[in-house]
Amino acid sequence: MDKDESEIFITEFPKEGFGVIDQLQGRVQFAILDQMKLMKTSGMEYKEISEIILANVQKIIENYQSKED
Repeated sequence: MDKDESEIFITEFPKEGFGVIDQLQGRVQFAILDQMKLMKTSGMEYKEISEIILANVQKIIENYQSKED
């Protein structure tokens, strides 16, 4: 992906006026929405997009939990 393409699909979260938790939650939300937009543009169906993203988020949570134990 070149710079022009990344500008189409990567949304920056504004930092002004937001606390750290809100910034982190906003970045996650924007990242997921950007990923969904790119996946949809590449021809993927909503159900497949949803399954992939939910599986990836589940893996992140499980990996974090296993490190904490």
